[in-house]
Amino acid sequence: MSTLKRHPLPLLGAAWLATRALMLWLLAHEGLALLGRGGVSSEVRNLYFRWYGVLSHGTYPAGDHLWQYPPGAGPVLLSPALLPTLTYFQAFVVLTLLTDAVIMFVLARAGTRPGGHSLGGAALWTAGLPLLLHLPLARYDVQVTAFAVISLLTLSRSPRACGAFAAIGALVKIWPALALIGTPTGRTTRRAWTSAAVTGAALLTLLTALFRNSFDFLLQQGGRGVQIESLGGTALAFARRAGWPGRTRYQYGAMEFAGPHVRAVAALSLGLTVAAFGLLLLWRLRARRWTSATPYDAALAAVLLFTVTSRVISPQYMVWLIGLAAVCLTSRHTTQRPVALLVLAASAASTVAYPAFYGEVIRCTWTGCLLMLLRNGLLATAAGLSFVRLWQATTKDPGSGTPRPELRPDPVRLPHKTLTVS
Repeated sequence: MSTLKRHPLPLLGAAWLATRALMLWLLAHEGLALLGRGGVSSEVRNLYFRWYGVLSHGTYPAGDHLWQYPPGAGPVLLSPALLPTLTYFQAFVVLTLLTDAVIMFVLARAGTRPGGHSLGGAALWTAGLPLLLHLPLARYDVQVTAFAVISLLTLSRSPRACGAFAAIGALVKIWPALALIGTPTGRTTRRAWTSAAVTGAALLTLLTALFRNSFDFLLQQGGRGVQIESLGGTALAFARRAGWPGRTRYQYGAMEFAGPHVRAVAALSLGLTVAAFGLLLLWRLRARRWTSATPYDAALAAVLLFTVTSRVISPQYMVWLIGLAAVCLTSRHTTQRPVALLVLAASAASTVAYPAFYGEVIRCTWTGCLLMLLRNGLLATAAGLSFVRLWQATTKDPGSGTPRPELRPDPVRLPHKTLTVS
């Protein structure tokens, strides 16, 4: 322990190298029986590579029900062309590892700043991502998470840069826009949100000029059903054990349920998402106290709420949550430490479900049902606890009592103000 305190950065670097080497080894040996159905890399080798061929001709995939991503995803999937001496798969993995290293670097840099910062975020990212085994190397969610992480960590120094990175991330996969939900009221919010709007509009205009069929993804996204790994999917899986006649089938790039009442469950999920947005809006209106950690905590709470109410909770979504939990832990003022532990537990449970026992999940066996109940139960608990802790820490009137020391506003960068009303 004393060695860790004296030399934390070299030890974190060594841990990152060791864990990423293990993740690469697992990716190269994904046929192992321990990894269940395997095939984690097939999405990059086949689907991403096929889209790369289409995108390289200046058009987004049109009429492809698997293409459900905003226009910013195109440049990310084209990026392996930057390494022409490697195969598409090799280049994609190398770039993902480099992005992973960038996230590690910015978390470590944030953790070493003077004044209430911590290397806990860098440690959580280093140790947490391998809980998903080799999956993060075969999805582009690490790249998306990088935009959100950098956005949040630049807020205190440059609200405009924060907004720009959030907008770029949102154009790649929507959810990074939630990084702006907790920006301090007043000038900081105006600068961050204005920058996001201008950056997003400019990049969207550019991508629309460079590529055809920029908005075809909206047609495909609207047709999605209830994925078997979502909260609604877990309820339907138990209903199937009780005699419900529905079945699972591959559609829209995921295993989804088909049968009676599926549309009603999908509509309920949408309703819960709207309710989650309402809760966040209410929090924004009621919040009175900001610390340097409040924007981080709010982003994690928002993404957790939108994740658990979604019709789709793919295993790679855990990458987002690990990244945002890591940002929270760069500050000693965060309220989200127990939430971060729940995210790690949910990540481990998610890995057991996919890829190890995914066949059980698809067949809705008792093993599969209980695994998804555990994973989604942990996520739902994390979402509820995250929002409650955020609410309690920020909505109390400063004049009604003495604030706890860890919640005192930053007197230089983030002074608390009474709120006046992506």
